[in-house]
Amino acid sequence: MTKLQEFAGGGGARPAVPFKTLAARLREQIADDIVRGALPPGIALEELELAKRFDVSRTPVREAIRLLVASGLVEARPHRSAVVARATETQLAGMFEALRELESLCAGFAAERMTAPEQADLRRVHGALQRVVRAGDPQRYHELNEQFHSIIYAGCHNDYLERLTIETRARIAPFSRAQFRTLGRLARSHAEHEAIVRAIMDGKAERAAAAMKAHIGSVHDAYATYRGG
Repeated sequence: MTKLQEFAGGGGARPAVPFKTLAARLREQIADDIVRGALPPGIALEELELAKRFDVSRTPVREAIRLLVASGLVEARPHRSAVVARATETQLAGMFEALRELESLCAGFAAERMTAPEQADLRRVHGALQRVVRAGDPQRYHELNEQFHSIIYAGCHNDYLERLTIETRARIAPFSRAQFRTLGRLARSHAEHEAIVRAIMDGKAERAAAAMKAHIGSVHDAYATYRGG
């Protein structure tokens, strides 16, 4: 397998996780570098340098930067290289606050509206996450975690709320992904998921909403711990 195939996910694909384009994977890697401070605010993202670093052409790098601009992590500049944006703690707190409310709404509606097949999908992914916790694989946990939350969004059966939540989560995804690097976070995240799943399966909307709100609050706290460490 070539380095390019490995980076794009070729040869080791798992059927439970949707395939990601090379540009999407580049976006994740660059976003991780931004969140952990390896690419500080204000630094220019040179396409050629990034292409050499990842051993790819400039085309997927250009697309990855476009995705980062759309998410707000990077700022585009006319006729110049894009630069890493300066996100303040106040802005991040505001994004987490919005996501907490949106996801709690989704969970509450899902408890009332989720179909039996959707419930089965949620239980299946929740079980897979438990196995990943035992294996201690943060990247795999992140991938399945995205599926877990997406099933709940779809299960709320409100297209507008689902789209709004997905858009907000995409903006904050690099920061929420960083939480899984903190000690013991995988197990705590799964325990929080357990409370959400139980409430949804029991059809308890208020309990599901409260469990989700607490979960997203913990995500924010875990990210703050990661950054503080």
